[in-house]
Amino acid sequence: MELNLSIPALLFPAISLSMLAYNARYLAIAALIRQLYKEYLQTPEQGLQIQVRQLKKRLTIIKNMQAVAILSFLFSAITMFLIYIEMAFWANFFFGMSLLMLMTSLVLSLIEVQLSTKSLNTQLRNMDSTEESISD
Repeated sequence: MELNLSIPALLFPAISLSMLAYNARYLAIAALIRQLYKEYLQTPEQGLQIQVRQLKKRLTIIKNMQAVAILSFLFSAITMFLIYIEMAFWANFFFGMSLLMLMTSLVLSLIEVQLSTKSLNTQLRNMDSTEESISD
């Protein structure tokens, strides 16, 4: 397959949208961490420490998602430059690396969504058990 400039350019909107979504997740977690910090200063509870560990893990994954997406974007731009200067072998190599980075970023995103869902389900179970003990 011969690459032309339009093929790697197709990745730009996909990567840009992914990065926007990752940034939104980062901002949401940052707000949650700030809120938990205020709660922790008032009453340090064991439950908050568990949430903090989960948030640290999720924050690390989001950081890695963003880094890999940025590398994918960079490799896509390098691919376009290499096509422009007619270095087909290296253009194909960097395009392949860009695709691998994008896929890695998406897999990390899937893992983070799974962790997020698990955390939410844990909180819902805690709320259910608290509600049951209040009604008894």
